[in-house]
Amino acid sequence: MSKISAWQRVKIAREPDRPTALDYINNIFDDFIELHGDRFFKDDKSIVCGVGNIGNQNYTIIGEQKGRTTKENIERNFGMPNPEAYRKSLRFMKQAEKFKRPIITFIDTKGAYPGLGAEERGQGEAIARNLMVMSGLKVPIIVFVIGEGSSGGALAIGVGDRILMLENAVYSILSPEGYASILWKDSTKSEQAAEKMKLTANDLLELGVIDEVLKEPKGNAKFDVEKMSRIIKNKIVEYTKELQKLDVEELLEKRYRKFRDM
Repeated sequence: MSKISAWQRVKIAREPDRPTALDYINNIFDDFIELHGDRFFKDDKSIVCGVGNIGNQNYTIIGEQKGRTTKENIERNFGMPNPEAYRKSLRFMKQAEKFKRPIITFIDTKGAYPGLGAEERGQGEAIARNLMVMSGLKVPIIVFVIGEGSSGGALAIGVGDRILMLENAVYSILSPEGYASILWKDSTKSEQAAEKMKLTANDLLELGVIDEVLKEPKGNAKFDVEKMSRIIKNKIVEYTKELQKLDVEELLEKRYRKFRDM
């Protein structure tokens, strides 16, 4: 893995044929029923929410979803959530807490949508509320970074008891292009920025931001989606059993300490 540069990882994470949240969801869960809408504004398809099961264990599943074709990307807003997407996800996470279902999230976004309408409808507030509420949800939360995870748009569904990254995924405060534009006033220095940002799975494991790196089959998950799905599924089962052994107070204290100690 060390032979691949940080910028190469970014490009792999952005590949249009890289497996999406729905690819994994449909391979991992025995049944998946998608649920819609935030009950405030509309249903934003850049985040998929629903319920599914693995054997006798039910889950609430939240995933940022990109498209592959131009039509799909327009429908999914290129995987960039509006505030209603975060409010939708929060609605179903609260439902998960009510019915004591563990929560699984899949992060894959270049960031929250920065449009005027999104700001008018409270983009920052929606992200902040997700962070606040997720920190106190009384059920296990397992987070997978499967592609590109950038900025608060990713973190808004990223507060978890266990955070795992695929080896070619990236997770950062913003895109390398954005970092280069701010630091050097030159977005063409994105490759240099990627190296400085410590955004790869190995970097983040070393820094203690994530808990585990998942090796991708054949060096790239797109070559064997089913095998990658099995790897993720096994981790879901493993960590669900581990986290369910904790009482609620201990679960919340460990989650609190996890983020305070980063």
